[in-house]
Amino acid sequence: MVGSASLEISGLHAGYGAVRVLEDVSVRVDTNETVALLGTNGNGKSTLMRCVMGLLRPAQGSIRASLDGRDIDLVGLSPEQIVELGIVLVPEGRRLFPRLSVEENLLLGAWRAAARPERHRSLDFCYDCFPRLKERRRQAVGSMSGGEQQMVALGRAIMAAPRILLVDEPSVGLAPVLVARTMEKIAELQKRLGLTVLMAEQNFQQAVRIADRGYVIVHGRIEFAGASAAELNDNQLVRKFYLGV
Repeated sequence: MVGSASLEISGLHAGYGAVRVLEDVSVRVDTNETVALLGTNGNGKSTLMRCVMGLLRPAQGSIRASLDGRDIDLVGLSPEQIVELGIVLVPEGRRLFPRLSVEENLLLGAWRAAARPERHRSLDFCYDCFPRLKERRRQAVGSMSGGEQQMVALGRAIMAAPRILLVDEPSVGLAPVLVARTMEKIAELQKRLGLTVLMAEQNFQQAVRIADRGYVIVHGRIEFAGASAAELNDNQLVRKFYLGV
């Protein structure tokens, strides 16, 4: 992918009614980076993703994307407008159409204007990345394993020709060996397409395998920002919560 694409979240406060979930959260993802947002369940990772995608309006703070030098305020835009910019989410739980085939689910990802003319080429790319999906392209997604469904969810996002890819909890419901393969595929897609990736994940060991750097979120606040995977590994907070040290 040619050009630059970055994301800047500053001083974000958000919640649901009287329940405040995020408190003064700031996160930066630079062009072609993979940044991990690490935290156990219930600490606000998915809420942050919903804010970026326009599914939840923050109470305070800014969310800005820079695309090829164009600075865009995402707060107040609809999810459709945000996707049209090339910011695409792979949601937690995959959210596929179980009665539709693999290929039908993939093609639904190519609805945005910039992606439609390239849908056949993008489909070939998805099948090159995920040969299993090509073998099963006529199979109903609901009859597939969790790992295969995660491939479809990633492929559907790629069909949208993303510039910035958000991946929410890709390891949920997967066996350990499938988690490792899923992470490897995310890394492969990032490199082959030159994507900017923000990944929310609770599996620390797997996430840091592919992340350039990351943030640790605890009770809705960023408690540590690691400038590298090595810094995350060496941090005492991480060692306490994730490594049992």
